[in-house]
Amino acid sequence: MSIKNGDRIRIHYKGTLKEGDQFDSSYERGDPLEFTAGSSELIPGVSEAVIGMEVGDKKTVDIAPDRGYGERHEEMMVRVKREQLPEGSDLGTMLQLETPEGAVQVVLTAFEDDEAVLDGNHPLSGKDLVFEIEIVEIVVPA
Repeated sequence: MSIKNGDRIRIHYKGTLKEGDQFDSSYERGDPLEFTAGSSELIPGVSEAVIGMEVGDKKTVDIAPDRGYGERHEEMMVRVKREQLPEGSDLGTMLQLETPEGAVQVVLTAFEDDEAVLDGNHPLSGKDLVFEIEIVEIVVPA
């Protein structure tokens, strides 16, 4: 039975950057990922790639930023005074920034003079990705 839009399925996957560096793998966690095919639960490139596959099928898909985590946006980079940072903040520290729209997760990416640079982009935004996908189960057909 081929997977259709709306099927609840389970997959194993390995995600790497186009250059080959792995950033995620369900195989290493041991449990397959469950989601609804064609939904917005996952990035579009993966959610749509499973349509038409069957249990046991494997596929490798290249995913451009517009079908992955989006493009990088310079307006998501914010400069703040170093003194505004929590004590002990260092490069790579995840912080929460309060905005009029609500809380936003940011990463401390640079120190420049008396300022710090915070990045609100997803860490994989702007990246070309490769996903190896294996269909494990159709849990609930649409």
